[in-house]
Amino acid sequence: MGDNRATAKGIYDAFATGDVATVLGAMDPKIDWREPASLPFDDQVGPDGVAQGTFAKIFELFDEFTVNPAEIFDAGDAVFVAGAYRGQSKSGRRLEADFLHHWRFGDDGKVVYFRTYTDTKLWLDALG
Repeated sequence: MGDNRATAKGIYDAFATGDVATVLGAMDPKIDWREPASLPFDDQVGPDGVAQGTFAKIFELFDEFTVNPAEIFDAGDAVFVAGAYRGQSKSGRRLEADFLHHWRFGDDGKVVYFRTYTDTKLWLDALG
């Protein structure tokens, strides 16, 4: 097992620079990706599902969007990240919502599971 904390940090760094290929490359082919049920993103399986079902929708819904990790907690094969989403939706409304991300890694260091916890009301208000 590699350094899962460093891998998670690298994923956030890559997303921040628009390097979605690196983000997707860190995922296991069968990653189980979960989003809050009330948001317009479906749970996904596999990097292509995440790319289409989550990332593409974010880019469709927001003119500006950032994921800002503040603290990264290493728990072995699990990593927890606390931070904040910030952005401006296509409706012109601002998003500022805290998050907690739960990452789980396989023996090969690839992400096998992801779940996000956030205040969905703030998201829905921003989306209009």
